Amino acid sequence: MIKMNKNDNAEIAIIGGTGIYNLEGIQDEKIIDIPTPFGHPSGLLKSGYFKNRKIVFMPRHGKKHSVPPHKINFRANIWIMKKLGVERIIAPCAVGSLREKMKPGDIAIPDQFIDRTKNRTSTFYEKDTVAHISTADPFCPELRKIAVSRGKKLNYQIHEKATQICIEGPRFSTRAESHMFRSWGGDTINMTLIPECILAREVEICYVAIATITDYDVWAEKPVSHHEVLKILGKNVEKTNNIITNMIPEIKRERNCLCVHALDEAI
Repeated sequence: MIKMNKNDNAEIAIIGGTGIYNLEGIQDEKIIDIPTPFGHPSGLLKSGYFKNRKIVFMPRHGKKHSVPPHKINFRANIWIMKKLGVERIIAPCAVGSLREKMKPGDIAIPDQFIDRTKNRTSTFYEKDTVAHISTADPFCPELRKIAVSRGKKLNYQIHEKATQICIEGPRFSTRAESHMFRSWGGDTINMTLIPECILAREVEICYVAIATITDYDVWAEKPVSHHEVLKILGKNVEKTNNIITNMIPEIKRERNCLCVHALDEAI
């Protein structure tokens, strides 16, 4: 385990979601241990070079999926990314579908969210300084464009826009809740988007979610077996890795998006 030094700075971070606990192909790999003012992060960080870009990888739920969604230390995770100099985060996540047209095996690139979490701290600004960031458009438009483009080039079924509901967990929704979320305009649902994307915006890091659909939420009354979900999840992991692999070389080193100036008029 290596303490951080100035050579550990990274441009791009991948925060691996359900089923994505590692990223193959990292060269000059190094495990980094960084203390944070918010406690321990989800897991150890793995840094190195990938497609000639300096990246860092972190499993959101820990190496063996030991951290449940409502216990993820989101502030420690994002604080570390900022400390390392990360400017972009690619964040895969597994989601349920609230729409017939969004089928298991498809991939959505969310452009909006609805926050239904209850007990999560969603800001770094709790004392002395107050910040009101805009989340009118909560995801980086540049990264979203690249994710959609690369996914389509791979001939995957990509949904260019989606409103993602984020619930507290760890339980799933009731049928009544699922129907309510559909009536609100929700398209996909998961438990980890919030406050991860909000905290990234607070520290002016570009953020994109790659939402891989594993099943229909309970509104559909189409029970999906655990075996089927695991089968779809396995295929989705391969798709996600392919999208990330194809995205990284397309990301420009210069940023020209709203994320860069998120704090300009927020403090």
